[in-house]
Amino acid sequence: MEISCLVISHKKASIKDIEKAWHGNCCNIINKILSNPDIEECALLFTCNRVEVYVVGKNTIDFLYKFADEMGVSKRIYDVYVGKDCLRHILRVASGLESMIVGEDQILGQVRFFYNVCKDCGGIKDVLDLIFRKAIHVGTKVRRFTKINKGSVSIASAGVELLEREVGLKGKKVLLIGAGEMGTSVARNLAGKVDLYIANRTFERGERLAKEVGAKAVRFEEIEKYVKMCDIVITATSATDPIITRDMVERSGVKVLLDIALPRNVEESVAQLEDVRLYTIDDLKRLSEENLRRRLKEVEKAEKIIEEELRQLEESLKALRARKAIRAMYRRAEAVKREEVLEAYNKLKAKYKVDSSVMEILENFANSLIKKFLSYPTFKLKEFAKEGKLELLSIFESVFGGDGYVPNYEIEKAEIEEVEKTCKRDKTELGRSHSSNIC
Repeated sequence: MEISCLVISHKKASIKDIEKAWHGNCCNIINKILSNPDIEECALLFTCNRVEVYVVGKNTIDFLYKFADEMGVSKRIYDVYVGKDCLRHILRVASGLESMIVGEDQILGQVRFFYNVCKDCGGIKDVLDLIFRKAIHVGTKVRRFTKINKGSVSIASAGVELLEREVGLKGKKVLLIGAGEMGTSVARNLAGKVDLYIANRTFERGERLAKEVGAKAVRFEEIEKYVKMCDIVITATSATDPIITRDMVERSGVKVLLDIALPRNVEESVAQLEDVRLYTIDDLKRLSEENLRRRLKEVEKAEKIIEEELRQLEESLKALRARKAIRAMYRRAEAVKREEVLEAYNKLKAKYKVDSSVMEILENFANSLIKKFLSYPTFKLKEFAKEGKLELLSIFESVFGGDGYVPNYEIEKAEIEEVEKTCKRDKTELGRSHSSNIC
């Protein structure tokens, strides 16, 4: 058994490449992957910055290369990790170290979401369940014990952070001019924090954004009216000439402006007005860079947490391997026991006319024998796991047939049912005092 992953991310691929790499819905992809007899488990992760496929089984590396080829993914845009490298990767992903914005929080929720979806689709079993639950735990722990996610590093979120820090947002009326990509990001960051008005040259576009974030859309030609009404004005349009002039600011009395447009939407001379604060994209870049530097200092702390948790995860996976081998051994013993107990009961019943109460004695004897006989092999399997002798576990599991083992000499269902019917008849004849719970 090995664990491997195929990773297509922003590090090598464009947004279009990532979108093209995802084919169909989650359950259909998982079912397709699990149709390969070498693959036992499968999980997927899909965000705007990554597509990742995790598989557990045999020949997983060859499978992932073949799968990528079937998806039409170029080798230049993906990586394949196996074993410890794969485990470390998912822990780093959940911790935000592999994100475009280091330490961002959204990825942890996305990992948790796809863990649940893939589990519902039947892709996640013992191994990936352990791995993904550990990844979610580590992602939470990293954010709790480091400052990896503190401080905004995008222009839009940094703008909101700056305004909140410098002038406060509670109870403020804000006019946002521009509903493009940057304006949309600002609006989403402001949602629920202020009384927001959105103006855009195309009113319908502004109206759609306003509806999304719970704001009010206003017509572009009414800008000056709302500049007078609001405490803060934010500009984020693609206009080549200033939209907010010095005269307009002087007439309106607005005191705080944030211009995150290139070229600028607010006349530079506005900054010279007394008691007026004009923040520009240059201020936000400095804030974003400061925040990013602080986050990068926290990366080392996060990596220490990840490496310690990775060691624990490896030990847990070894213990899981031992449990699977032990389970295979006991499953086969149980199958043999059941046949032998029923055969012994039939012989005793035929020769000595015993009733069904003897089944309890036979069961107890067989259980005790199995427990004592397999106690040392159980101890050795756990020892092999601790020592990392996984090849011995694989051999042992193979010898006993693994989880899917069904012995060819196991009693047929019809025969078992017939014996159980006989037991019930015996109990009825003997009365309640002789009844047994075995049959």
